[in-house]
Amino acid sequence: MTIILPLLPFYAVHFGASATVVGLLVSSYAFCQLIAGPVLGNWSDTTGRKPLLIASQLGTFVGFLVLASATSLWMVFLSRIIDGLTAGNLSLAQAYIADVTEPQHRAKSFGVIGIAFGIGFLVGPGISGFLSQYSYTYPILAAAALSACSVICTATLLPKVEPHTTVEGPAGPGGKRLGLLDWSKYAEYFARPGLGKLLWEFFFFAFPFSLFIGGFALFASHRYQWNGHAVGAKEVGYVLAYVGFLGIILQGGLMGRLVKKFGERNLVWSGYLSAGIGYSLVALTRTIPQLLGASTVNSYGMGVLRPSITALITHKAGKHEQGIVLGLTQSITSITSIVAPVIAGVLIDRNLLSAWALLVAVFSFAGLVLALSGPSEPRTAQ
Repeated sequence: MTIILPLLPFYAVHFGASATVVGLLVSSYAFCQLIAGPVLGNWSDTTGRKPLLIASQLGTFVGFLVLASATSLWMVFLSRIIDGLTAGNLSLAQAYIADVTEPQHRAKSFGVIGIAFGIGFLVGPGISGFLSQYSYTYPILAAAALSACSVICTATLLPKVEPHTTVEGPAGPGGKRLGLLDWSKYAEYFARPGLGKLLWEFFFFAFPFSLFIGGFALFASHRYQWNGHAVGAKEVGYVLAYVGFLGIILQGGLMGRLVKKFGERNLVWSGYLSAGIGYSLVALTRTIPQLLGASTVNSYGMGVLRPSITALITHKAGKHEQGIVLGLTQSITSITSIVAPVIAGVLIDRNLLSAWALLVAVFSFAGLVLALSGPSEPRTAQ
C-alpha cells in the first residue's frame, strides 16, 4: 500500500487523468473496500480466517499485476477496484490475532500491527521514490512481489485456527459485525453518551488525514520545485518516508511514555492542535525544507490521534462490542477515504492549493474544539 501511495497519482496523470479523476480513482478503492470488508469479515467468522486472508492477498496481488500492465486509464481503475473488493487484509489479520490471543494480551498484539505500519510507511515510500525514477512500473512490480510473498507466507507459515465462537459468544471475540446498510444500529452507537463523541472525534482525525493523503502528491507537484524541475513521485516518496521515520520514533518508543504521563485524552487535544498548526504551515510553504518542517509538526498530531482515540473508544465499549466499534472506526475511515480525495482533487484542479491545505487544518481544529468540549475523560491506568 505505501509503495503505491506516492506513485498512483503520477501514474494516473501519465494516462491523462486530471486531479479530480485521481481523487475518484482513490475513492473507487475505498468504496469497494467499504462494500466488501464486512462481507469478507462475516464470511471469515464461519469459514475461518486463513482461507479468506489468502483470497484477500491474492486479490491484491492480481490488482497490482493489472496496474503494472495498464495501457489506459480504465485499467488503472480496474486494478484498484479488484484490490478494493478483496481488501480485507487488515481486518482479517486483526480478527485472526483476536482469535489466537488471550484478551489481556490483545492490546500488545495489536500494537505490533502499529509498529509494522510505521515500518511500512518508512520503507514503502522510500522504495517507491527510489524505483520510480527509473520507471513507474518498477515500484508496482515490487509491491506485487511483496504481495506474492504475503500469500506464500500465509499459506505455509500461518496455522489454521477456527474463530473462538464457542468460547466468547456466537460472534467471536470481536462481537457481531454491522452490515453496510445497518444505519439504525450505527446511529445507536453514535447516540450513546461518551462513545458517540469519541466516534465523531475519530471522524475529525480520519477526514483531514484522507483529505491530506488524497491530495498531497499533486499538491506537491504543483507547489514545489527540486533541482530545477517540478516535484515528482521520487520526491513525494522521500517526503512520505521522512514522515514514516518520525512515526516510527513516536510509535516505537515515545507513545507508551506519553500515554503514561499525560493520558490519552490530553494526547487527543494536543494531537489536534499539532495537526491543525502543521497543516496551516503546509499552506504557507514554498520549498521542500519548509514542507519538511511543517510535516515534522503535524506528524506528532497524526501519530498520537489514531491510537489514543481508538483506545478511548474501546474503553467505552463492552467486551463483546469491541469488533463492532472497531468496525465503526474502519467504516468511518472508508467513508472519509471515499469523499475526501474527490474534494482534494477538485480543489487542486482549480489550483486552490493553499485552500486545500487550510481546509485540512480547519477540520483538525474542529476536532480540537470537539475534544475540549464536555467533561474530560479519566486517564487510562497503565
